[in-house]
Amino acid sequence: MPDVGEGLTEAEILKWYVQPGDTVTDGQVVCEVETAKAAVELPIPFDGTVHALLFEEGTTVDVGQVIISVQTGAAEAPAAAAAAAAAPAAVEAPAAAEAAEEPAAAARQPVLVGYGVSQASTKRRPRKAAPAAQNGSAPVAPPAVPAQPEAAPAAAALNGDGTGHAVGERPLAKPPVRKLAKDLGIDLASVVPTGEGGVVTREDVHAAAAAAITPQAAVPAPAQAVPVPVPVEAEAPVAGGARETRIPVKGVRKITAQAMVGSAFTAPHVTEFITFDVTRTMKLVQELKEDPDLAGLRINPLLLIAKAVLVAIRRNPDVNASWDEAAQEIVLKHYVNLGIAAATPRGLIVPNIKDAHAKTLGELSTALSELVATAREGKTSPADMQNGTITITNVGVFGVDTGTPILNSGESAILAVGAIKLQPWVHKGKVKPRHVTTLALSFDHRLVDGELGSKFLADIASVLEHPRRLVTWA
Repeated sequence: MPDVGEGLTEAEILKWYVQPGDTVTDGQVVCEVETAKAAVELPIPFDGTVHALLFEEGTTVDVGQVIISVQTGAAEAPAAAAAAAAAPAAVEAPAAAEAAEEPAAAARQPVLVGYGVSQASTKRRPRKAAPAAQNGSAPVAPPAVPAQPEAAPAAAALNGDGTGHAVGERPLAKPPVRKLAKDLGIDLASVVPTGEGGVVTREDVHAAAAAAITPQAAVPAPAQAVPVPVPVEAEAPVAGGARETRIPVKGVRKITAQAMVGSAFTAPHVTEFITFDVTRTMKLVQELKEDPDLAGLRINPLLLIAKAVLVAIRRNPDVNASWDEAAQEIVLKHYVNLGIAAATPRGLIVPNIKDAHAKTLGELSTALSELVATAREGKTSPADMQNGTITITNVGVFGVDTGTPILNSGESAILAVGAIKLQPWVHKGKVKPRHVTTLALSFDHRLVDGELGSKFLADIASVLEHPRRLVTWA
């Protein structure tokens, strides 16, 4: 089980895409795992035949444990038999036995999905060694496979571009780093690695991306988040007569619980409410849906609520901040990463739209649609959930009037959007049916005092009550 990043120590195997006997190729996804933050697909770094799957679906595995054995060449029968016999022992061996074998570290060569072969010196050896060392089964357990010789020095010849990658070799990088490079359009072969053993790190990819683009001087604006209703997984069948069912807390639900407790007992929460008429905004939503310039885009009240939050942040920039406990400083953010609280079968997640302040209405609509679709598919990456500044949670989609939301850790505020309903309302001196909703704003009172929080919430309501302010206040 590879370290998929973010300091996580375990992952649950959700699904195997291969079975013993299947042929696999370098880079092919062989399984999907769920960490405490997201579901991640793991590729295999070998060409060969699957020899054994060492853990079943639904099993939680510690980082560093062998989960799959792959025969990478025409190994001799005795070697294959030894690897097969070692598989069960590798799974059942207690931690004490591992510790006892530490002196023989030179013989430890576990092959991890997404990794190369580990050496006693903790330095990576080139994945593709001399031909004689490539044949055979990928090691399954430390005792079963003897140490293999280092690749010939010639194999480590550097490319002419000075990147440090061996000639003809696939750059070494963990799966999350490969995905980050793909998302940013960066060729890993062109990245100069700084990690131990020539491994490309996240920082290397970000540095390459920064060098490839011209930094933008525009100051970002606030971002928001919205809950995504997703069909809940069917509950486990209850045994006849059972009065209780115990469900293990793991994965996303476990990390969410820890984060909520940490937030609730670290940041002093204050919540304010405002109820107001959004009839004009609902009319504008309908008009925008019929606008040919926005054809094909998803237009809904949440989109305009997000824009209203961004406008209100521009008018009250001190809201967009975080608290640095170690330095005892308030960190003002000149960008807005808009968090969207999404309810998924695996639990609550809060992905965010990066630099939402710089997006047009159409771009914001597209970003919201993509965020929701990715969350529903369970494909939200850890990077998509980092560095949020302000969150929106749309409890109104469940018919709820409002609530007192808990801050997403590290953020200054979270806005709960209640259901929009037709209610009797005094309009121009007469009681009429109007579309009315209630907003609830929870904020960290260390960062946002009552005056600032009240102004911010009132500005959001004012924009939604008179949506022309999307233009006049922008």
